[in-house]
Order: sequence, then C-alpha cells, then structure tokens
Amino acid sequence: MKPGIYLAHKPVGETSFSLVRAAMEELQARPGKRVPVCHGGTLDPFAEGLLLLLVGQATRLMDLIHPVPKRYVAEVIWGTETDNGDLLGRVVHQGDASRLTPAALDAALSGFLGWHDQVPPATSAKKVGGEPAYRKAHRGEEVVLPPSRVYLHEARWLSHELPRLSRLELTCRGGFYVRSLARDVGRVLGCGAHLSRLHRAAIGPWEDPGLGQRVELHGRALLPWCSTRELSDAEVGELRRERPIPRGRLLAPDWKLPAGFPDPDAPVRGFHQGHLVMLLRERDGQLEAVSQLRDRL
Repeated sequence: MKPGIYLAHKPVGETSFSLVRAAMEELQARPGKRVPVCHGGTLDPFAEGLLLLLVGQATRLMDLIHPVPKRYVAEVIWGTETDNGDLLGRVVHQGDASRLTPAALDAALSGFLGWHDQVPPATSAKKVGGEPAYRKAHRGEEVVLPPSRVYLHEARWLSHELPRLSRLELTCRGGFYVRSLARDVGRVLGCGAHLSRLHRAAIGPWEDPGLGQRVELHGRALLPWCSTRELSDAEVGELRRERPIPRGRLLAPDWKLPAGFPDPDAPVRGFHQGHLVMLLRERDGQLEAVSQLRDRL
C-alpha cells in the first residue's frame, strides 16, 4: 500500500478499526519505515459499506473529508426504540405503529432537513472526557451527550412494509448519526424506531467498491471537490520556505458538490509533477501553504 486514500468495504460484524489493523499488518509485513494508517469515519459493527483508509501523509487529509456529502441507505424498524438506536441495543420503548402511513412518514422526515441539533447515540464514537462514549456505555456508565449541529441535505423513503419497516436513502454532512434520525422520527410519530440495517453507499464522489474490493486513490483523484493550482519547482521551493506565491491560475474542482450543499471551505490543492504536495489558502491575492505533504500523493 502506497501513501494515499483507499476505498474499502466494511462488512457487517466487523469494526472500522479491524480494517485499519489489517492495513497496518499489511504495511508492517514490508521492510521500511513505519507508515501511519487511519480511517476516514467510523461505521458501526452492525453497518456495512464504504470505509476510507488513509495511508501515510494522507492521514493529514482526514478533517477535509468530514464536511463533504455522505450517502446512506437504511432500514428502519417501527414500534421499538433501543438505547443505541440499532437492532443490537436494549429495548427502551415500544409503541403502536399500526396507524403509520406513507404521508405521515414523509411529514415527519421533512422536519429534519437542513441544519438542526441532534443528540448522538450513547454508543457513538463522540469523546467524553477524552474517551469514546461507547466505551463508557459498554461499561454500564451513564452517558449524556450534548446535542451537535448537524446537516441533512436530502432524504426520501425508498419503500414501505408498514407497519413493520421502511427503507430510507439520505445524504448528509459528516457528524450526522442515522441512528439518531431513526430514533427522533420514531419519537415524532410516537411509536419508536430503530435501525436494523445501514449501508454507507458513498462519500463525496467515491462509492462503496463492494465486498472484498479495494480501490486506490492518488494524485488528482484526491479531494476532487477542491480547486487546483499547478506548481513549478521554484514555487514549491518558496512554499516550503513558508513564503507566499502569486495566486496564479486556479483550476475548478474536478467534482461539484450537490446544489445547495454547505460550503466545506476547502483549501486549494497544490500539485507538482502530478502529485499532491501542498494544501494552500488564498490570502491578500496570494497563496500560502497550510499543509506540506512529504509523501508524493
């Protein structure tokens, strides 16, 4: 595995870190320096789908992936709320789902579009006192998480098998919990709800490669929602000395965000000889390096 971003499929039952650990073992099997690896956003054990593996200096790109669109397909079970929002949790409420209609579900869902406050599940990866909340919850400790500001761009019901279940497709910004959405819609309807399935289908332009598949991303395939500046040898030298360079000609992003999606405040990609070597910001008509990448991505 060379430095870059890898699209991998996480199966149901595995943890996100199990894929990171497998990548680390693969890298350690080869002689040479130790190479860092991380993932670009947790998927719960009951969920499946696209997991990004960031290798080498690509680990420094993780925060830039958070604000881009993520697309999910979920199965919602009506009539039961669980403490963690999925089928593996403890039942905390049961209600009557016999009167649910597609129109009522559409109305309930529409109230969560756009920006709103959302309380993460107690078994989320949110940090509490420097420790993931799920570790405290699994020890039986009480976990009370404050609401976070989240964004739901679009959501639609794909099908219904009422009163038992419905299937949902949605696009959201990073930090959004689909388990919490199911919980909150169930509370609005008064019957309770939880997820029985969750599939992350895409992050930005990148789609789930499927079981057993892995796709490498390097060069222009990285951060394609950012504009681009081609750099000369001299300009790379100036930037490495922490000196600004002229703004020059910026190339438009290779991939456009969905219409109306919040601006991710993306940096400018600085390319040299086909490799991503800098992340730049414009200031006073010039470009400054905000991150220098040692690996040739």
